[in-house]
Amino acid sequence: MLRGSHLPPRAIPALCALRLSRIPYIRLSSPPNLRKLSTFAAPFQTCIPQTFAPSSPHRPFLSLKRVVPLMGLPCPKATASSSAGSDSGGSREILVQHLLVKEDDLKLLLDLQQRISGGEDLSDLAAEHSICPSKGEGGMLGWVKKGQMVPEFEEAAFNAPLDKVVRCKTKFGWHLLQVVSEREESLLLDIQPDELHAKMQDPNFSEEAQLVDVREPEEVDQASVPGFQVLPLRQFGSWGPEITTKLDPQKDTYVLCHHGLRSLQVAKWLQTQGFIKVYNVSGGIHAYALKADQSIPTY
Repeated sequence: MLRGSHLPPRAIPALCALRLSRIPYIRLSSPPNLRKLSTFAAPFQTCIPQTFAPSSPHRPFLSLKRVVPLMGLPCPKATASSSAGSDSGGSREILVQHLLVKEDDLKLLLDLQQRISGGEDLSDLAAEHSICPSKGEGGMLGWVKKGQMVPEFEEAAFNAPLDKVVRCKTKFGWHLLQVVSEREESLLLDIQPDELHAKMQDPNFSEEAQLVDVREPEEVDQASVPGFQVLPLRQFGSWGPEITTKLDPQKDTYVLCHHGLRSLQVAKWLQTQGFIKVYNVSGGIHAYALKADQSIPTY
């Protein structure tokens, strides 16, 4: 088994026509460390991420916008085997990059494939020649699982040997694709406050899991649950880019807020950063105080 470390900077999720999934996108009112993102005007683009810009200290305002996911953040650690086609793919996610040319540009495709065989990098060629919006990120499509891509592309990708460039054709044109890495499929689950409280009574729980409170400091001063690391949502620009050094993506991660809304959005984002199993505390600390620990005040 090969163990992949941090992926290179170009391995950052980008939006492409082939993606059929919905990707969560966290947007703060003034994110200091993130560059401005543009919108791809592709008629076949189906991604509608969630965004928020807080309109009050405690409740974020939700809107839906057609934007690309967060860029400029460290890529998650990934575990890679010697072949991306080693099983059916039902419990795996793969990290894919590609380039796309028009159907009548087969000669160009064959030339690019020969150049890659000669040692040139697919991502460099994608940036120069691809007609997919993902060319801006070197053709990187991000982590995908079965059911998220058009069938022809999906079949080729999930049966491709790791790191080998393969060719396929879809309704969009000709593709050269490469599976950069693979990992176990991540899970996002809800957990009830009383269930979490019961788990926290086990002295080993704190070693096996990590607890994150995304509320603001003034909220934490009013009510808190022992053991939670506070990562205020309004300070996302400071801790977001370093999330895989602050937290371990391989550990079960529990996310808490006031009523469960902000924590759900952060939990979805953690999935995109390579966290394998993420739990959103249903109802937030308000429900926890009512159902699990009445000594905690409500506000």
